[in-house]
Amino acid sequence: MALADETTRVVSNFDFSDSDVNRHVREFLRQMAEGLQKDGTSISQIPTYVTGVPNGTEKGLYLAVDLGGTNFRVCSIMLNGDTTFNLTYNKVAIPKHLMVAKTARELFAFLAKQIELFLREHHAEHFESHTRRRNTSSTPLGYRDEHIFRLGFTFSFPVRQLGINKGKLIRWTKGFDIPDAIGKDVCLLLQDEIDRLRLPVKVVALVNDTVGTLMARSYTSNGKHRSVLGGIFGTGTNGAYIEKTANIKKPIEGEFDTSTGEMVVNMEWGSFDNQLNVLPSTPWDKSLDAESVNPGIHMFEKRVSGMFLGEIVRRAVVDMMKNDAISLFKDVNSSFNDWGTTTNISPQSGMLKQWGLDSAILSVAASDNSPELSTLRQELENTLDIYNPSLEDAQAFKAVAGAVARRAARLSAVAIGAVALQSGKLDDPDEEVLDIGVDGSLVEHYPFFRDMIYDALAVIEGIGPKGAEKIRIGIAKDGSGVGAALIALVAQRMEKPGDFLADLRKDIRRSLEAMPVPAEETHIPRTAFMVAGAVGLVAIAAIWWSRHR
Repeated sequence: MALADETTRVVSNFDFSDSDVNRHVREFLRQMAEGLQKDGTSISQIPTYVTGVPNGTEKGLYLAVDLGGTNFRVCSIMLNGDTTFNLTYNKVAIPKHLMVAKTARELFAFLAKQIELFLREHHAEHFESHTRRRNTSSTPLGYRDEHIFRLGFTFSFPVRQLGINKGKLIRWTKGFDIPDAIGKDVCLLLQDEIDRLRLPVKVVALVNDTVGTLMARSYTSNGKHRSVLGGIFGTGTNGAYIEKTANIKKPIEGEFDTSTGEMVVNMEWGSFDNQLNVLPSTPWDKSLDAESVNPGIHMFEKRVSGMFLGEIVRRAVVDMMKNDAISLFKDVNSSFNDWGTTTNISPQSGMLKQWGLDSAILSVAASDNSPELSTLRQELENTLDIYNPSLEDAQAFKAVAGAVARRAARLSAVAIGAVALQSGKLDDPDEEVLDIGVDGSLVEHYPFFRDMIYDALAVIEGIGPKGAEKIRIGIAKDGSGVGAALIALVAQRMEKPGDFLADLRKDIRRSLEAMPVPAEETHIPRTAFMVAGAVGLVAIAAIWWSRHR
């Protein structure tokens, strides 16, 4: 019984009571409000300049690109106007030398080239007809907006967003290191390289994948009720929700559509309660944080996301293995402790290495309810090189893994519940459903994760069982694809008529810059030709446009 007793003690460290849930919701709401007031807070509450969400009737063909790690994905999305869409994509690995290139142009030129290859492969007719127009047109017709692909750029690195299509890179992560790009507008970097290739593409939106999740869910969910929150519960965790612009007290730089009175806010809730005012901290949470690459930050994420749950379990189990009073992963049965052992662990086992326990095994443990836990025991052997684990070993592992996952689910409910309360729609009789879009491996693959979230929502003051029934949590797929396309659509609606003249001026400037330098004996400066030519052509274009509106 020694192992069972120790398991109970370890599991109790991860208890997260109903009162804990409510205490965390109150603190979450406080930190949300603080983030709307000023910068530099735990929950950042970043304005996204997206001021509307779709309702499923939107139509059109849009491009989306996703740079989020070692791969680059180019998509075209046809929105059918009936909550459905058709998606085509290419994916290519980023060459390692470009991840550490000397200049930003090297990387972004590669990205633009992939866009060109995608258009030639999947939209050849549109691409070629546009090219012919631009090469032969003597009027600005070739620059009409309807001939241009709008593109949403999902860029999963820290940026300071200054507009719906403007954002300056703060720092690189995920193995990228190109100092030349720091502080530069990543949308402009991509647009410049697109323009060098004379592609019919305009970067109109800088997209956060969580915002994309909200947009994708709002478009694809059935019914008249739009989504109010998009949440990621996977390798990482974050949320984006619809907030009244009147509640955003801190300055919002850049232009945005004020007519809706709302704006999507990227919460960056992974850093909720970095100060540990309320968040639970077991010995294993503390050691994980101390040995992480970013100690002291992303404290909420380190207790919720799939990237960290396996490591929490591993640390707790290893401490149990070190306890001489019990015999975990050493014997067939604890009653044999005094005289025999057949269970053993390879020195190379992931159980003995930092980050060596993949969180996926938590799902296996949760789903195996067989009397002998045979599936889990086989998984321990296959993935962790723990040979001949006993039933008691598997029971102990399952209990610890389940406790860590349950705490993560209830913490997830804290975030969802706080946003539901902030929305003010729970008490609105006209709102029959409060729709939440979620994505990520935890909510998709961990058994009953959403059920555990609902259980916690039902105990939150101001929500209760009745309010929890009103909340509908549904999967929203491909926020970086269809979500980015939908944000591009929103951005297009914000454009002013005649914006194509900017594209014309840009092409004229590039053409003039490519002109050969006049000979030395020429008395008229080259810049004079450039200025006169540009002014003349723009004037002609403006006259033509005014006559043909």
